[in-house]
Amino acid sequence: MSNLQKYRKDFPILDTGIIYLDNAASSLTPEPVIEKMLEYYRSYRANVERGVHRLSQRASEEFERAHSKVAEFINARSKQEVIATRNTTEGINLVASGLNWKRGDRIVTSILEHHSNFIVWQRARTRNALDLEVARLNSDGTFNIEEFQRKIDDRTRLVAVAGVSNVLGTIAPLREIVEIAHSKGAAVLVDGAQYVPHMKTDVRKLDCDFLAFSGHKMCGPTGIGALYVREELLDQVEPLNIGGGTIEDVSLNSYRLAKSPMRYEAGTPAIAEMIALGRAVDYLKDVGMDRIQEHERRLTEVALQGLAKIPNVEVYGPADPKLRAGIIPFNVGKLNPHDVALALDVSANIMVRSGHHCALPLMKEHLCKREGSARASTYLYNTEEEVLKLVSTTAEIARSLA
Repeated sequence: MSNLQKYRKDFPILDTGIIYLDNAASSLTPEPVIEKMLEYYRSYRANVERGVHRLSQRASEEFERAHSKVAEFINARSKQEVIATRNTTEGINLVASGLNWKRGDRIVTSILEHHSNFIVWQRARTRNALDLEVARLNSDGTFNIEEFQRKIDDRTRLVAVAGVSNVLGTIAPLREIVEIAHSKGAAVLVDGAQYVPHMKTDVRKLDCDFLAFSGHKMCGPTGIGALYVREELLDQVEPLNIGGGTIEDVSLNSYRLAKSPMRYEAGTPAIAEMIALGRAVDYLKDVGMDRIQEHERRLTEVALQGLAKIPNVEVYGPADPKLRAGIIPFNVGKLNPHDVALALDVSANIMVRSGHHCALPLMKEHLCKREGSARASTYLYNTEEEVLKLVSTTAEIARSLA
């Protein structure tokens, strides 16, 4: 990626000598985003949609502008289709709780899913007497589209699938899944937590009905995310919470909710965080999502090639870097993955995640029946040299400990 150094300078924590490869858990936050968040507290700290004074007006303008920026980033038709949430998990729960389920409705998901896009449907099944079907994978960790074709039928109300697996990095064939689902009259929810931060997202081209994602994985602050809801479905999803800020009128005996997104954003929202997410979107657009994806693909290729050469190291997921995002899970011999992650930190300042990655069904059935895996994950500020350091240090760990 050209001008890589320019962007690395925006992340001062990298000056401490760390190699941050835990981006699938949470990305680093650049200075312009931090400054935008501080700008709110320093210059126009006030509640939104609540006052006519200039501080409230300025805060409201910035807050609304951030909604518009996020909507534009995913090519939504309008900001009314974008609801501010705390994170991906809350967005998925909003859909699960808000739809008017009927006994016998079917939900189809996959074994690749993060718990936030899995147990929520198990609970919906129990609460509403639904049918839940789980599509399995191909042996190489790619999606088995025939599984979806078999399981999606005329009773299917919703298909819920991750755009990118948070464990294997597998990229889902979303357009194919959407076409199958829509042909049966089912809606599609995409868990975009690992998708939106790493590749250009166009909800109109994907033709999905719901898309949930988190700000903290895309250079934004914690505590803020977004849920896209196709405009035609807004009236079919009841808010998770109601109260202040969500109503158009109230009488002693009834109330009338406001239009989206206000009807879904009860109480005082995460104002500073939403404004900062808008700045994060600007930042990513400046870098270029196509460039980010291309850069990560190259880093993934380097990691896969390097780790494959190390005896006693097992790497999981598709072998072709074009079929996956920059997420690389691996194990070193019979070592506990937590010990591997700790050794990488202590010996080389390399930060990776370890464990089951909130995907126990996948781990138990497909990946490995042990304490999970170590997981390296890249982003726009990582370099080939850092990935090579990961490979060489893993080789040293394999030689000395495994």
